[in-house]
Amino acid sequence: MSQPTIESILKEKRTFAPSSQFSERACIKSWEQYQELYNRAAQDPIKFWEELAEQELDWFQKWDQVLDWTNPPFAKWFVNGKINISYNCLDRHLTTPRRNKAAIIWEGEPGDSRTLTYAQLHREVCQCANVMKQLGVKKGDVVAIYMPMIPEAAIAMLACARIGAVHSVVFGGFSAEALRDRINAAQAKLVVTADGGFRKDKVVALKEQVDLAIADNHTPSVENVLVVERTKEKVPMEAGRDHWWHDLQAGVSAHCEPEMMDSEDMLFILYTSGSTGKPKGVVHTTGGYNLYSHMTSKWIFDLKDEDVYWCTADVGWITGHSYIVYGPLSNGATSVMYEGVPRPSNLGCFWDIIEKYGVNIFYTAPTAIRAFIKMGEHHPNARDLSSLRLLGTVGEPINPEAWMWYHKVIGKEKCPIVDTWWQTETGGVMITPLPGATPTKPGSATHPFPGIIADVVDLDGNPVGDNEGGYLVIKHPWPGMMRTVYGDPDRFRNTYWEHIAPKDGQYLYFAGDGARRDEDGYFWVMGRVDDVINVSGHRLGTMEVESALVSHPAVAEAAVVGKPDDIKGEEIFAFITLEGGFTPSDELANELKAHVVQEIGAIARPGEIRFTDGMPKTRSGKIMRRLLRSLASGQEIAGDTSTLEDRGVLDKLREGA
Repeated sequence: MSQPTIESILKEKRTFAPSSQFSERACIKSWEQYQELYNRAAQDPIKFWEELAEQELDWFQKWDQVLDWTNPPFAKWFVNGKINISYNCLDRHLTTPRRNKAAIIWEGEPGDSRTLTYAQLHREVCQCANVMKQLGVKKGDVVAIYMPMIPEAAIAMLACARIGAVHSVVFGGFSAEALRDRINAAQAKLVVTADGGFRKDKVVALKEQVDLAIADNHTPSVENVLVVERTKEKVPMEAGRDHWWHDLQAGVSAHCEPEMMDSEDMLFILYTSGSTGKPKGVVHTTGGYNLYSHMTSKWIFDLKDEDVYWCTADVGWITGHSYIVYGPLSNGATSVMYEGVPRPSNLGCFWDIIEKYGVNIFYTAPTAIRAFIKMGEHHPNARDLSSLRLLGTVGEPINPEAWMWYHKVIGKEKCPIVDTWWQTETGGVMITPLPGATPTKPGSATHPFPGIIADVVDLDGNPVGDNEGGYLVIKHPWPGMMRTVYGDPDRFRNTYWEHIAPKDGQYLYFAGDGARRDEDGYFWVMGRVDDVINVSGHRLGTMEVESALVSHPAVAEAAVVGKPDDIKGEEIFAFITLEGGFTPSDELANELKAHVVQEIGAIARPGEIRFTDGMPKTRSGKIMRRLLRSLASGQEIAGDTSTLEDRGVLDKLREGA
């Protein structure tokens, strides 16, 4: 891996300060307050996190030591502290007015809906926990959860946490093969699923995939399958192994004492796809993760008791774990869950939900925003979105033009935007504006969250200068950090801690992303380091080229990769999805190339442009640039493709080649 020295940088200079009305009511009310918090945390991070743990969470027993970093990079937080995250998300609210407040507002894709108060959610979690105990699940056992976006998905997660079982949620769009791999990697004892779910106007047959995954003793650890009736499609139920959720729940006790968990007891394993084809099992533990998801939810989303908060992710991803379930519920918030996605029968369904429930806080992905742009402004403009007061983005860097559309069309130029950078591995948001305090710049994640010591460095760990490209690193442990790769501590060390040379014995967590920091100290995440293109010795971030392309009125979405070139080393290969009303042509391709030259410079001129109706994306909406690199270079596609949402897109791109 060579050092990026990105010479062309984003020319974005627009700045948007929060309104005085927003700041007056915000958790963090000013830039000065943020700086005071940040500096205090940087000077003494141990004391900072200890004070928050004491103030914000309920513990059964206090810790002996805040941080044990004697065996880096393996951290222990709140050593010997006793806690239960289910208790912090549910029980402690029951003695307050939140008891009868909506905890989860759920909307099904066909239009059915359900609201669970904190008292009702507590009851269902306890019942589910008792059902799991009846099925032989004990503290430390792993439960695989393979579900549609229905309340029972969150209930099953919280039930596992209540009894000390480890959950491993597998996104409900994964294939039987991908599910089998994850069940076996974690040695799951119980699988919780549903007969099916609704997505894009179709029934997704989940129980069928479970049956395929565990057939012929392919998953010997699985003893039982618990099935929610959602679609009422007829599914086979194997006697003694398969059980209907509603049958076992009927009559079971609604009282279940929360297990006293050690702060470092495992809470969940979440598998991320790997380029080698072997997914990584990211391990998060209880106490530190509880604190970090709680604090980031509270300050970044400026949560108020009266808010209706909606994160559009799926619980199959870390965003759903931290910012649909654990973070919001630990704060006593009202969290919206939606089963579906924008689809042919209702392209405006997201805006319908915001209008129907008076959503105040809306957190979605740049990929979704670009899709909204392509659908047209008339969909959001036809709905009343006046309840919105805060917007957020998650998943990948956002192009400035998409940011501005979000700001103007959805936020009506009155809603701060929190552009959040983080990963499955970090457990929660790491770099972000605090909406009442931070002036924002379109496309920049702005500044680190208090308690996060971030930097942009070279391969030797030395900080680089303003606007110079480098490696984004974290220089001090934080409570929400992953603890290891499940069953493979060497992979944990090699993947995240050994790319950058330790400075004076100090380990640096390398996120895998390239970044720069501008003259105002704002962080600009430039995408994965392996998405930096080396053209004639010049290192170009794919995001800056994509941003230049998307700023052209014809372009709805762009993905840029490097193609091997005998003379330049690499040349820029751009995949383009056009806005409605524009037609692919050689003339348009040349116009787009000239546009990039005008925006960035001749060095960034794409060598080739391929027009496509769609991009190969994961089910969480990220473009799989690894596949595009293989297509661009004419190589066979290898590695893990289990996260690919629509294989037809890949087939069409192959044909187009």
